Amino acid sequence: MKENLVLKIHPEDNVLVALSDLKKGTNISFSNSVYKLNQTVKSKHKFSIKKLDIGEYIYMYGVIVGKAKKKILIGDLISQKNIEHFVENYSLQQFVEKNIWLKPDISNFKNLTFNGYYRSNGSVGTQNNWIVIPLVFCENRNVDLMKRILLKKLGYEKNDYEYDVDQLISDYKSGISTDKLLEKNIIKTDNFNLKNKLFKNVDRIQFLTHDGGCGGTRYDANSLCMLLAGYINNPNVGGATIISLGCQNAQINILKKYINKISPDFKKPIYYLEQQQSKSEKEFIAEAVKKTFVGIIKINEIKREPSPLNKLVVGLECGGSDGFSGISANPTLGLVSDIIVALGGRTILSEFPELNGVEKELIKRCNNLKNAEKFVSIMQSYKNWAEKFESGFFDNPSPGNIKDGLITDAIKSAGAAKKGGISPIVDILDYGEQIKENGLSLLCTPGNDVESTTGLAGSGANIILFTTGLGTPTGNPITPVIKISSNSGLYNKMKDIIDFDCGKIIDGKSTIQKTAEKLIYYIIEIASGNKITNSNKLNQNDFIPWKRGVSL
Repeated sequence: MKENLVLKIHPEDNVLVALSDLKKGTNISFSNSVYKLNQTVKSKHKFSIKKLDIGEYIYMYGVIVGKAKKKILIGDLISQKNIEHFVENYSLQQFVEKNIWLKPDISNFKNLTFNGYYRSNGSVGTQNNWIVIPLVFCENRNVDLMKRILLKKLGYEKNDYEYDVDQLISDYKSGISTDKLLEKNIIKTDNFNLKNKLFKNVDRIQFLTHDGGCGGTRYDANSLCMLLAGYINNPNVGGATIISLGCQNAQINILKKYINKISPDFKKPIYYLEQQQSKSEKEFIAEAVKKTFVGIIKINEIKREPSPLNKLVVGLECGGSDGFSGISANPTLGLVSDIIVALGGRTILSEFPELNGVEKELIKRCNNLKNAEKFVSIMQSYKNWAEKFESGFFDNPSPGNIKDGLITDAIKSAGAAKKGGISPIVDILDYGEQIKENGLSLLCTPGNDVESTTGLAGSGANIILFTTGLGTPTGNPITPVIKISSNSGLYNKMKDIIDFDCGKIIDGKSTIQKTAEKLIYYIIEIASGNKITNSNKLNQNDFIPWKRGVSL
């Protein structure tokens, strides 16, 4: 008789989650009942503990996550063969006027600080970065050229690994077989080192490129300018160099308009250069390099100072999720979010396609009817737009998600939403809008990891917590992205990518409470610059603005 190998997430659930691989015919003892498995159930997958007829609902996390499309027996594996995506209807009538939540104990964190960079508007950066941004894809080459000119000379160029290609060439010339070549270890050294940088108080000089700014709709150009204004205003950015061609849709005056809207008293150093007004490309690049250098000198005068934790703006993200994400890593982020909110800080939950099926609970958590209305409006518009192109939220789970137990978008969403904890929702943000309120805000982004993290940084996040069960290298050019594994196997396998492990919760060696507290101390180290995220070490500077197409 097998015990303690399964988990029931919510009392109303009619499935159990396998915490390890369970063979067909195994008798599982749980809560005074015994269930014989009719098929092998791999770790992270689920099996039924009730007989279900066609059309009956499957419950996980206490919500409907699908319905049976054929008869399901007790002990049957839950798979795409016998269930399909289905979610409960929602409406504004589910809004509750008074939302009372039980705040977590914050006594251990009230007097803690991190060392950050204070900005004139009162926000605090966890990094002090200078960014170089093109307003149109035509300028990507010039941005890359500036990158080659500046990074090495200023001590910011780094190769995370060196590879002995010379040895491969030598072996090839000597006539060695291709099989022998494949056996060679050509990894030489890990070369991460920023100790020789000229400007000690400037964490990074980041060069963003993109494929927008012209050729698309005026809406896309305006959205890009709004997003870029958010990046420039982000507390992790000290100043910026803006490179324009001159004739594109995304004009300098549009960017200035959004910067003024976001921050009417904007005081950061910023330089605008337009190539079509220059005498030559050489002179244009020379001017951009000089102004960038002067700007970096200015922001290098800013030093880290102690800041209370309520100055943290924490983005909540997941990607490459698995069947344990909603059990270990995501609930851990939920508790961290609640603690930061209770301290007076701000958190942002993204990925609207991965809130599909939990809308009712989120409507109840909105602190006013206006926010509930905006949430419902954006969700319905997003859903309708996807369906117009013969797609939908049901298409969201990736092959990797499905393989590791997230077989419907509703199952994925029910676990993903746990990142937002249980605190009231104080604001609803559309893509590119700025966070304004202390507390938890919802930000409309796609489930696409990079489009979503790009949006989180653009809305003001100065730290991003990113859970994963399968592993992903995603990072961001201006905001540290802390990678958090749902299982220890992933953490041990991909330590060069993953920063923090929640797998001990699955193993029963830790609790969500203890893990969340440990994670907060880790966040403080990253926010203070005492530790560096793996995505920063790997120079994983992903930046993809969402163009409002069907992206799930």
